[in-house]
Parts: sequence; structure tokens; C-alpha cells
Amino acid sequence: MKRIGLLLLSVVVIGAGAWWLKTLHESPRVPTTTSTFPSTTLTPQPSIAVWPYVDSALRFATPEGAARSFATDFLGMTSPLVGSFQRGDSRSGEVVIRAGSTSPGTTVLVRQLDGSATWWVLGAVAPSIRLTSPKALAALTSPVRLTGSSTAFEAVVNVEVRVDGTLTPIVTTTVMGGSMGVFRPFQATIGFATPSAVGGALV
Repeated sequence: MKRIGLLLLSVVVIGAGAWWLKTLHESPRVPTTTSTFPSTTLTPQPSIAVWPYVDSALRFATPEGAARSFATDFLGMTSPLVGSFQRGDSRSGEVVIRAGSTSPGTTVLVRQLDGSATWWVLGAVAPSIRLTSPKALAALTSPVRLTGSSTAFEAVVNVEVRVDGTLTPIVTTTVMGGSMGVFRPFQATIGFATPSAVGGALV
């Protein structure tokens, strides 16, 4: 079973110490990343988009390409297996990615935004984490209370706080849940300093 991390993505700073959580995601993680990006965001990230960063040159003509880059560049998977696009409507759908042939699938949600022909990642969902709080669309302040249940390698779930435009976390910690396919509860209180970037993510 892979060591996993918790992704609560696409949050926007709305005041001193306050973050707005727009989309909730959960996904397997591998610690190595393959891309670097600017440390600050000059243009606000699209309100519901997690990837690519708006100030990067990355844009994707296909939903599978967006999902593959999300897996490798954002999550740090080395050789992900990328499934076929499953259309939801004319501009959105899902792509299942796997870290390996025996790994559980992670469903990546993708969409074309603002009339563009390019594809953006809105989030991802994996069956190994069940988050209770914070809820999607919750306003986050420091410290933020994290609760839920999980099953993971050695029971460890990695948690990061990131800002838009960079893959480098400003806070890194772990929580302990269940393992060997058995779900156990986890909880943590995570403090962070308000960054200068407009938005960020609890990952």
C-alpha cells in the first residue's frame, strides 16, 4: 500500500490568516516532484482550478494530458498509468490515474474553463481517505482543524500547506490513521502564517 497524502486544493486567502477552501480533493502522493514554478502568483488562479498554475506556461489540449501532468508534476508520481477520458458533459469529465499497475485508481476531475479549448484539473478523489473536516467551501483560518479517517502505508498520511504558483510547501506535517485496508480516524490542528500569494492549498 502506498504512503498517501491529503489534498484540499484551491483555496484563496481572504484576510489575515483566513483561506477560502473551494474544492476538496484526496489523492495518493509520492514525495518526488519534477517541476518548479515561481514562488509568488501574479495573476489569481482560476477560482475552481487546481492545475496548471495560471502563471506557468503549461496548458493542455487533452484531458488525459492534464491528468498526466497533474499526476507527475503536482503529485510527484514517476510513471503514472493514465486511463481514458470519461466525459461528464460537453466540457468536463474524469480521468483515472494509477501510480502503478497494482495501485488503486485516483479519479482526476478535469474541465475546460471560460470558453477555452484547454483543460484544467479541478481536483482528484481516492478511496483511501475520508475527510470529515474542513468541508468544501469552508473558510479556513490558522490553526485549521483536520479530521477524518484513512488507510495508508504504515498508517501515515502526509499533509502540506502550499501557495499558488509553487510546489514547495510552507508547512509539512503528518497525521496517523489506519493501515492494511482498515480505516481509522485521524485528527490534527495545523497552524500556518498567511502568505503573500493570493491563494493556496492545504494538501
